[in-house]
Amino acid sequence: MYGPIAETIRTQRLVLEPLAVHHADEMAPVLDDPRLHTYIGGEPLTLEELRARYEHLVAGPAPFHQEYWLNWIVRRVRDGQAVGYVQATVTPATGGPQASVAWVVGMPYQGFGFATEAARALVGWLTGHGITEVAAAIHPGNRASAAVASRLGLRPTDETADGETIWRPPGAEPAP
Repeated sequence: MYGPIAETIRTQRLVLEPLAVHHADEMAPVLDDPRLHTYIGGEPLTLEELRARYEHLVAGPAPFHQEYWLNWIVRRVRDGQAVGYVQATVTPATGGPQASVAWVVGMPYQGFGFATEAARALVGWLTGHGITEVAAAIHPGNRASAAVASRLGLRPTDETADGETIWRPPGAEPAP
């Protein structure tokens, strides 16, 4: 499955820059806080591990997979500081492609609305590129991400995946 290629997205305060392997150097310190992994799982990666992860993400899934990945680094406009990332995994569905989206903002940059602004820009970009439905998987204890999803117009469903609640637009049905 092929779809749009990530391109730079701009908002009033942020620039979403398509992920490249070299971003690991500046993102490692942003993501190097165990508190950040409370709900997303795992633990902070070393610089070498993060580079390997970014190499994998940039390469994309194996050609036989029915999905594609879109990843961006989120930067503040005023100083270019990387503050987090957003991502989407796009899969085929009966009514058109759907995306599972996620956002992570480093601990020092939380509480400023960056996650909502970046996620809103991501969803707008996806919609503008033919993605017909967006969903997010959020740990039940992650109130901050639940607030972001709510601001995007998503609502919790009865669906779960790996212990996380699936959030969808009201009235949206899960893809078959």
